[in-house]
Amino acid sequence: MTPDLADFLAPGVAADDVPELATLAAARPLIDAFITLFRGSEAEVLTRLLVLREIGQEAEAPRWSPEVLRARFTYLDTVKLETVLKRLRDNALLAFGDDGLYHLSDLGRNAVAAISMLLRFSTEEDAELGFLTAQLAGLQAVGSVTPEALGHLLSKLNDLTWHFEEAIASGSEFHILGARRRLSANERWLARGTEILTGLLADPEVPFDIARIAQRIGLAQSRLARADAAFQRALNKIEAQRVTLGASGISSSDVAGWLRSLNAAQLADFAAGTLALVPEIPLLAGGHELLDRAEAVLSDEVRRHEDDASLPPPDNAAVSTAPEQDDLRLLQHFTRRLGHLPDSTPLQVIVAGGGFAPAAYRLSLLALLADGESAGPADGPVGDFMRLPVDVQFGDRLVPVGEDEIAAISDGSVAPRQSHSATVPDTPLMDA
Repeated sequence: MTPDLADFLAPGVAADDVPELATLAAARPLIDAFITLFRGSEAEVLTRLLVLREIGQEAEAPRWSPEVLRARFTYLDTVKLETVLKRLRDNALLAFGDDGLYHLSDLGRNAVAAISMLLRFSTEEDAELGFLTAQLAGLQAVGSVTPEALGHLLSKLNDLTWHFEEAIASGSEFHILGARRRLSANERWLARGTEILTGLLADPEVPFDIARIAQRIGLAQSRLARADAAFQRALNKIEAQRVTLGASGISSSDVAGWLRSLNAAQLADFAAGTLALVPEIPLLAGGHELLDRAEAVLSDEVRRHEDDASLPPPDNAAVSTAPEQDDLRLLQHFTRRLGHLPDSTPLQVIVAGGGFAPAAYRLSLLALLADGESAGPADGPVGDFMRLPVDVQFGDRLVPVGEDEIAAISDGSVAPRQSHSATVPDTPLMDA
């Protein structure tokens, strides 16, 4: 016996007392059509949908004779096909004209169109958001946007926000990357939703309840737009904690990703032979052993040693009062070289020696020396260097060197000072 709607209501409540049922009751023909399609076993449902969709896909010749239908569905059992056609015809999904030809009814065509749209979005990563956005775009095009349609989209956006926040809170790199891919797959639907909201809010005649939900959708989309930056911050924290296994270049994330690609049987194989079963050995203790243990526990001296948590006495650590000093031997040696410079010398000759790092250090010192406004300390090696009577000049082109780890260096020279004129040079360059 098929249960009646009153059987699902509380005692004393009639169907007319529930306003939410009025819309569904008014759409009973459409609901009956979907009941016809989806009632029964999975094989029955798939066969009905198959027949209905094939009949509806023929746009040039939408009417079918029984012979043509049997020829089209030769892969179906003839008796089963007749049963499906009769069920679709009896429930107003398929019409049989006076001319003896089958064709889709208006109700059947609407059902096929709705199912086709759902199947279109089922191939994408997030079919629900795409379907809801496309449905809303269609309603906007015909000027019949409803608060219910906007509410469905708002609910989906809030669900995505919750999913992304959960992925970030989990701290799992794989969950965060999966959520980031899902966000990227939905970017075009989010952009399309923004266009729809802009059009709705720009209309001065839009109803208040629609404008209110549209503004809440805009806030939800703004939170989703900031989710990518939150993903990147979370990934940066994970990157700072990633461990590299020796010098192999393999990180802990690589190992975790490889393990996630294995099935349960392969993971169980790794554990084979690595775990040893240790049998439980019964306690074998005689009176002497028990007495020794009891004496150690009951002894006051032993308890005092065990309870003593005092720190050891302090010790005098050696204190070095000598301040730390920089190693200025390279600077002092360079100062002596420049102090005994006989004549003008090319820059590459003065700078080269010892490799790229010492040469770069000498070049930086010469740049300071060439700056007429630089002033060094009064005493010490740095002051002695800054007071050297030499002139440093830099050119505006590179001179190839090709030795001592130096590929090229700025054209220039260092010469004993002949006058007190100062020239502000270009910034020197040196390529390794």
